[in-house]
Amino acid sequence: MNEVFKQQVWEITRLVPRGRVTSYGAIAKAVGYPNHSRHVGKAMGGCPEDVPAHRVISGSGTLSVPEFQERLEAEGIAVENFRIKNFKELFWDPMNEL
Repeated sequence: MNEVFKQQVWEITRLVPRGRVTSYGAIAKAVGYPNHSRHVGKAMGGCPEDVPAHRVISGSGTLSVPEFQERLEAEGIAVENFRIKNFKELFWDPMNEL
């Protein structure tokens, strides 16, 4: 995975508004690599602290990192059994929002 890809992923993730979530797949599609959601996940693993990695979840609305639940709840997002409640309403799609 190259640095340009990582930077693109992080830049889009920085745009996800507080109280909203997006998916690894949506970010992959937005950077031009629709089949690379796992690469997005890897890029998020080493992201800078100013990147809100907790706002990026699986396409099914499930938290990939259980430790992010507290951060999401602090933003007003309800999480139950590691799933985002009202996922479809809270989903931020970079392809539509940017």
